[in-house]
Amino acid sequence: MPIGCCGCCSAFRPRYKRLVDNIFPPIPEDGLVKANMDKLMWYAMNSPDKLDRIGEYLAYRLYRDINRRKTGYVIISMDALDQLLVSCHANNLNLFVESFLQMVQKLLESTEPTLQLRATQSFEKFANIREDTPSYHRRYDFLVSKFSSMCYSNDDCPDTSRQLRTAGIRGLQGVVRKTDWDNLGESIWLPTHMEKIVPSLLYNMQSNTAYMEVPTQLADSTDNHHNQSGEGEKEPHVLAEMCLRELVSRATYGKIHTVVKPLLIHLDHESLWVNNTFAVQIFKILMHSIQAQYSITIIELIMAHLNEKSIEPPQVRTGIADVLSNVIPIAAGECIGPSVIEIINSLLEHIRSSVVGRSGVGVTKDEAEAVYQDTLIHALGEYANHLPDYQKIDSMVFILNKVPGSDRVDEGGVARPEAEVKLQHLLLKSLLKVGTKYTTEQYSKTFSQSFLVRLMRLSVSGDAEVRLTVQHILHTLLDRHGNVHKLSTPTLEVTKLGLTLGKQVRQDVNFWKKCGNDILLSVQENCELTNNTLGNIEALYVTLMLLLAEIRSDDVIVDILRVLFHIQGVAQSGGVGGASGVWLHVVVAAVMMVVSLLVPTLKDHITEVIKNRSDKSPHLLPQLQPQYDSSLSSASIPENLVFDNAKVLDLLSGTSLDEKRLTASVSSMKRRHSTSQHSNSAMDINTISVDVDSACSSPGLPRRPLEEEITFESLKKVLSESPEQRRRAEVEEEQRRQVTQAFLTDPFETVVARIQPDALHAKLAEIFSRLPPPPPVTSASTTTTTPPTSCDSAAAMIVSPPTKYQLPYPDIFIY
Repeated sequence: MPIGCCGCCSAFRPRYKRLVDNIFPPIPEDGLVKANMDKLMWYAMNSPDKLDRIGEYLAYRLYRDINRRKTGYVIISMDALDQLLVSCHANNLNLFVESFLQMVQKLLESTEPTLQLRATQSFEKFANIREDTPSYHRRYDFLVSKFSSMCYSNDDCPDTSRQLRTAGIRGLQGVVRKTDWDNLGESIWLPTHMEKIVPSLLYNMQSNTAYMEVPTQLADSTDNHHNQSGEGEKEPHVLAEMCLRELVSRATYGKIHTVVKPLLIHLDHESLWVNNTFAVQIFKILMHSIQAQYSITIIELIMAHLNEKSIEPPQVRTGIADVLSNVIPIAAGECIGPSVIEIINSLLEHIRSSVVGRSGVGVTKDEAEAVYQDTLIHALGEYANHLPDYQKIDSMVFILNKVPGSDRVDEGGVARPEAEVKLQHLLLKSLLKVGTKYTTEQYSKTFSQSFLVRLMRLSVSGDAEVRLTVQHILHTLLDRHGNVHKLSTPTLEVTKLGLTLGKQVRQDVNFWKKCGNDILLSVQENCELTNNTLGNIEALYVTLMLLLAEIRSDDVIVDILRVLFHIQGVAQSGGVGGASGVWLHVVVAAVMMVVSLLVPTLKDHITEVIKNRSDKSPHLLPQLQPQYDSSLSSASIPENLVFDNAKVLDLLSGTSLDEKRLTASVSSMKRRHSTSQHSNSAMDINTISVDVDSACSSPGLPRRPLEEEITFESLKKVLSESPEQRRRAEVEEEQRRQVTQAFLTDPFETVVARIQPDALHAKLAEIFSRLPPPPPVTSASTTTTTPPTSCDSAAAMIVSPPTKYQLPYPDIFIY
């Protein structure tokens, strides 16, 4: 009876219920009663302790209206909730939010799209409110799952499907924003949440053809879609991209992998690596949205994913590598310290595993693997292009150290395994790719001693293609004025090439004095090899021309003249037959023409020889031909068709050039001995000399002859010394020299045989033999000791008895 009375008489009902009931009009189409809503808001603001009861009662009415399918009243309830959320103070919201979230959940559980859209709108408003106090018990699992499922909506009505997808994306965006602000509440970065959020966003972006066809420039900016028109913001793919950008921008270092991992899995499941336009654009969005200092983490995750896909078809790995090559330059600027070498090492390991693990698997697969390898090399080049120059040098040194065979020289053209040669090709191509991104300023900085030595070892490899790649690397690093593309083939019309000559710089002169012989030695050895192709010969011509153009020094000219005469001698001796010998003569003529312009005194002789060749043997002049008539020999050539070494030497005597360098011989075996016979070589101490005043170490200073230091004391010693003392000193010096020579040259057994007996031991034995024997000693408490009966036993008495810790001396050292 009392309950009935309370139900009939509104005066007996609590005030907050009467205020809530009054906001509902008799006809739901009339909407919220604004005057009564103002009263409810005033009451809630003045009595915040009633907020939880207001929320509970609104939730009760909402559940009842949903069950009775009174959609109008449901909308009015949500409007009232929105206004209460906005008007109430943030520190009081915790009393009200639980009821609000229950009402949002109830609407989302409904099958009517209208109620789902209305719930999403309310939650989006709630997500934009910053709360002062964190909520430790609030959870958003249901909201993440429901909003993610709405992103996959396939309603029969396209407009409804689009609206639901848009609502789902906005809901996810609200969840991300709300949980990220509430640091002490539930973390949205849990893998269970990211595995639902990220694929939902990618699905909506994937459905738009703009991401699947041609890359757009819009993907390279961080706020391109924020300036879109209002109509564009309603498109699901636009909102999905905005949400993805916001999600990635909020990720910290430890949370990045939870975002990228689901993305990689989605690309795997949807087979989006082969046609990777979508993948490239997605990762560009990530790289431009993430905090700059964390961008390298995405590169590491892609590389780790590539490692996991090592057994996949090469087309899949090529797609991943292509994505890497597109996004790796963005992160290159943020790489410092060991991370640079780690990335390069990872790329090189992928190249090596591709060569070693999949050689000879078939023509089609080999072609696909070659595409994959080229993609990795391209990625390496793009990465190096964005590094500072000092890191490019370190990268080139690191790559060269990885090349098999750079630590030794091929002996006698020993054939290497096919996989090793192929790996050499690829790693050298990688080195060349990095070299093309580097700008040389000083050769001493570019060519460190270890780098140049390893490069020169590879330059005389038994494989012609390896030697050609090494020459191309040299061209890239030597060329500072863009002369390489002008020197494609040998020619006599040098003035028409338009070469840019370098200036004479002291650092270049010092570099040449230190490393010039190594470079020219490799050129000589290359010319002596019999498997040279036309490309190899042209590359050697370019190397010599670049040295003349870039390093302006008299020593360079004379040293190159010496090499040219050596090459001419190789061609005349018949060491290389067929077309190779003719090619060498052509190269010598082309380079000699340049020398004649630099040294005018040689012009007449060089012009005369070239004219004689033009009249009698035009095949010895440019242009180079792939093949020559077998009747044209490179060995038996008349003297008037070859350049005369003696005549050139005589002509140089009247110039400032050092003609003595022309007659200096450099053994082609120098590098081989220096790299492979260190352990078998013996050094004569008399051949060691120290130059304490080297003009090479002080460029521009004249060499000062060494002076003998004569002091007053030394003169006094010479005058006061008797002839007998000088003779004795000479004898001692001679004995020391003989001993030193014996230890350096004689066999070990001979040295042992010359050792004199121990004089001290013999003298002690003689002394003890003259001593009388001691009287016998007897005692009850001691043991009788027999005196020694020989010199050896007497001598042994003075030696302390061995302790238990003493070890016997090895017999091999006792003679």
